[in-house]
Amino acid sequence: MDRSEPIRTDMVIVGAGPVGLFAVFEAGLLGLRCHLVDNLDKPGGQCAELYPDKPIYDIPAIPVCTGQELIDRLMEQIRPFEPTFHLRQMAQTLERAEGGGWRLTTSAGTVFEAPVVVIAAGAGCFVPRRLPLPEAERFEGRSLFYAVRRRADFAGRRILVAGGGDSALDWLLTLEPEAEEIALVHRRDQFRAAPDSVARMRELVNAGRVRLIIGQIAGLEGEDGELEAVRIRTREGEVRHACDRLLAFYGLKMELGPLAHWGLELHEGLIRVDTEAFETNLPGVFAIGDICWYPGKLKLILSGFHEGALMAQKAFRYCRPEEKLVFRYTTSSTELQKRLGVRA
Repeated sequence: MDRSEPIRTDMVIVGAGPVGLFAVFEAGLLGLRCHLVDNLDKPGGQCAELYPDKPIYDIPAIPVCTGQELIDRLMEQIRPFEPTFHLRQMAQTLERAEGGGWRLTTSAGTVFEAPVVVIAAGAGCFVPRRLPLPEAERFEGRSLFYAVRRRADFAGRRILVAGGGDSALDWLLTLEPEAEEIALVHRRDQFRAAPDSVARMRELVNAGRVRLIIGQIAGLEGEDGELEAVRIRTREGEVRHACDRLLAFYGLKMELGPLAHWGLELHEGLIRVDTEAFETNLPGVFAIGDICWYPGKLKLILSGFHEGALMAQKAFRYCRPEEKLVFRYTTSSTELQKRLGVRA
């Protein structure tokens, strides 16, 4: 597809977390087509990225489920509506479209034109926590990375992995067979990763295939963006570790990002909305979930589900101004049941 050619749809949802996914369901019941944009590489938002195995107890009618189980069920629920996902892309600019509605462009150059834009981006977009060194920027994207896009780029390299969570341990174990040599640096000899991953890492350390360094990165050495060595501060003093690739997995942080420049009315870093339809000060632009604010707001997933349901009712009027909106129940509406694929 030529990315300069706009994708025309009814609704663009910024954020593919649980609230964004449920918004697809509510819009789909009304016959509205949805495209979703998310900076992560998979749907699910915080539930899938930060706590996939963490139990959740306050989803109505589900006594307990993990974050990933919730996302899996939501994905199954919206399957009949065939939403399109645009992952690893950040919503960049928003401007008025010539024929009305909105024109949204992503960091990948994808362009959408739609009468409705829904911001369901949690507390903002997820971005990696960068290495807090003044010289780090010179190496970023060349020999210092915060994610692995292509495993082949690290084959035969001398790799240093920094971090103590699942991402750090998973990539250490994945890249170990392909690397010339590989080491792990963490500030303490305790790890937040899955116990099995920690056990496998320690086996490789004992076998001499992985070097474990307890300490913190103090400096980077190299020229023209190419890393030659990393200085590490340990209890015994500073050591110099030769390597040509550094993978830093210090977790993710949330930022409002480009949304802060869209002309939205903000309240303490969140988007102010009305409580009738969760519309912002920009007509046809809605905000639901943790990113929106109104008096009495509760940052709960179930609150976001409620906000998405009311949003869809108002969004329909922008998308189908010539049609009458008839409120129906899924339990009794043949038309809705057909849309859900439960009735022929």
